[in-house]
Amino acid sequence: MTIQQAQQQVDEWIKTTGVRYFNELTNLGILMEEVGELSRLMVRTYGEQSFKESDKHKNLQDEMADVLWVLLCLANQTGIDLTAALEKNFDKKNIRDKDRHKNNEKLK
Repeated sequence: MTIQQAQQQVDEWIKTTGVRYFNELTNLGILMEEVGELSRLMVRTYGEQSFKESDKHKNLQDEMADVLWVLLCLANQTGIDLTAALEKNFDKKNIRDKDRHKNNEKLK
């Protein structure tokens, strides 16, 4: 599935099953909640915090997909083609960071 196909499928799901998009600010809040859930699981999986019983059955890939879902919703709502945006972002990073990381002593 391409990013463009994902945006289209989310849009179709929202319009048929989800009835309509939540407004942009509501979706921004939901995105922050989903990022928080992902963060909580990452901290417990790769960090030093122990799992609470309620967190033990959560799935990292599902939490990442939840973040992506809401980001796709926001892109659709604001008219952003995430494929084009990501391509432009690569161009920016390739120019700005061409030698930056290679020359970073902390990464050697």
